Amino acid sequence: MTHPAEPAVDLATEQPALPDVLVTLLTRHVKVPVRPEELSTATTFEDLGMDSLSLMELVVAAEEVFGVVLSEETLDLSPSATLGEAARGFHDAH
Repeated sequence: MTHPAEPAVDLATEQPALPDVLVTLLTRHVKVPVRPEELSTATTFEDLGMDSLSLMELVVAAEEVFGVVLSEETLDLSPSATLGEAARGFHDAH
């Protein structure tokens, strides 16, 4: 019996680490002006200066660049959502 992989944990903060695909999308494709190490599960999209249009760009990039299909819950994220909330959707993406 196989178990789904648990998200990696950032040992410094004991919070789930953000998926690499999400960090890459934010820093390289949507080009938020932040270093990857500054991102945390508590960071909101608003903190990054992202609005609902930027979130749609993120979704399109995820689907086109990485072939990731995001859940409806992830697609409904608002700018006030945290990266931790988005990370769950990326973790569960197929």
